[in-house]
Amino acid sequence: MEKSIDPLERLLPVVEQSSFSDNSRFSRREEEYILKDDDILISATDNRGVITFANKSFYDVAQYEIGSLIGKPHNVIRHPDMPKTAFKDLWSTVQEGKLWQGYVKNLGRNGRIYWVKATVFPCFENGECVGYLSIRSKPSSESIKAASKAYRMVP
Repeated sequence: MEKSIDPLERLLPVVEQSSFSDNSRFSRREEEYILKDDDILISATDNRGVITFANKSFYDVAQYEIGSLIGKPHNVIRHPDMPKTAFKDLWSTVQEGKLWQGYVKNLGRNGRIYWVKATVFPCFENGECVGYLSIRSKPSSESIKAASKAYRMVP
């Protein structure tokens, strides 16, 4: 069985090669939504990242009408502050058939931001990957601070 690794540990080699910048890309004008303890956001995509399912909590938190995200790329909710490195790691991990966990800053339709602890894993039918399932929950405030700091340091 594989040892569980803190999602931020994957970024440490990248962060260590970068210089810290005090110029945060975070805009204080954005409204931040803190997930409730019982918020569980679930979505499924095909193997290209196109949304095929999302539960009501996902739509509510992301501020979209139910059903309106089906057929859209999952990155429609990606906050521009998120480093591309995090998603390269996500994609390379799940395409290898492995589970990925990490902290993600998202952007709701009306401009509010929200952080999630995401677990993404591939779905197989007859031994072939047919898509991905993502389950997201409320991260701790400490995890948000650590992820935010680490992501600011990534080029």
